[in-house]
Amino acid sequence: MITEPYEDQGTGDPTAVPAAAGLALLAIGGWLLTAARPWNGPGHPVTLGVGWAASAALLLGGLALLTRCVRTVHEAPQEHTPPQDAPTPPRPTT
Repeated sequence: MITEPYEDQGTGDPTAVPAAAGLALLAIGGWLLTAARPWNGPGHPVTLGVGWAASAALLLGGLALLTRCVRTVHEAPQEHTPPQDAPTPPRPTT
């Protein structure tokens, strides 16, 4: 009879929080980019420049976080690589 309904799943995914933060930065950067659009109406150039710069920084930061998380998830696991000191088979002579 099983007394534990579920097996231990561990601590969870270490890339979940950075990925969520990256998506949040992308959302905020995109919203700020649409809020600071210069074609909508006249605005002070300094205000528009600061808005565009902040939006670009948020978008690039979010993209960097997501890229790092995707690389972490999809990189080859280290435990499945063959040992470096394994002997290689001899090559056939021609």
